[in-house]
Amino acid sequence: MTSEVREKKIKTNGVWLNVAEKGDNRGPLILLLHGFPETWFSWRHQIDFLSSHCYHVVAPDLRGYADSDSPPSHESYTVSHLVADVIGLLDHYGTAQAFVAGHDWGAIIGWTLCLFRPDRVKGFISLSVPYSPRDPNLKPSDLLKSFGDGLYITQFQEPGRAEASFAKHDCSTVMKKFLLLTRTDFLVAPPDTEIIDDLEVPSTLPDWITEEEIQVYADKFQKSGFTGPLNYYRAMDLNWEILAPWQGYKIVVPTKFIAGDKDIGNEGANGTIKYVKGEMFKSIVPNLEVVVIEDGHHFIQQEKSERVSEEILSFFNKLRNTTE
Repeated sequence: MTSEVREKKIKTNGVWLNVAEKGDNRGPLILLLHGFPETWFSWRHQIDFLSSHCYHVVAPDLRGYADSDSPPSHESYTVSHLVADVIGLLDHYGTAQAFVAGHDWGAIIGWTLCLFRPDRVKGFISLSVPYSPRDPNLKPSDLLKSFGDGLYITQFQEPGRAEASFAKHDCSTVMKKFLLLTRTDFLVAPPDTEIIDDLEVPSTLPDWITEEEIQVYADKFQKSGFTGPLNYYRAMDLNWEILAPWQGYKIVVPTKFIAGDKDIGNEGANGTIKYVKGEMFKSIVPNLEVVVIEDGHHFIQQEKSERVSEEILSFFNKLRNTTE
């Protein structure tokens, strides 16, 4: 099925992005934005499913990933750059408004797109990462210091550090350590330990992914490396500065949030699931539906592919029927 996907390069916002697409070009456009450390391939199940329901499905390799351009500086990975990449894709396809779904960093791009250009989004689905209000007094790097040096995001900040620790493992092992995560903490390694060394590889693969599928990712990262993807984390403080004019703004686009109940960061009183079910999240994303999938982990669109595909289809169909 995924062999029918068409891949091509599109010039947008000064970079070439590799884009996978499937479905009737005359159908409504769904843009799928992947996260770390993935490629368009993470959406393979949804691409097949949604295109079979008369949608034109487009899933890019984000800048820095796989077969897309990878600018060397972290300053080229701010939300301004990433949203502009997406706007350029929508312009390329002649789409005034699109349906958008994003996972992990793709969700952050989607939230920011809804903040900057709500006029371009018919409906948004965020997987795993909710919208959080900007703290006007605390940069992300300062906020994360409370977790210590073991926090994965902190370890990703220093250029070359994570790249060196990842390089001690083959790319297939790195992919398994991330994609097969079942931890529900915020991914904090013990003292003097790199997070990639602290993550485990299960003795057997779960039934939702194969060795061949993991190798698809491994081959791409073996070629492209990890600096581009890690630069997203290294631009977090720049994003905080860029987002200052939108302090206090709400997300007005119709939104569905989907996450597994065993996702990263769900432990404790300040866990993600408690936040998304609370009043603050609903107050800043007023047009909101929340779906929590039982026994779901971080890479939810692959692990629970049928459920996620159905949730995406039902939400976008509902919006499509009210706007056509």
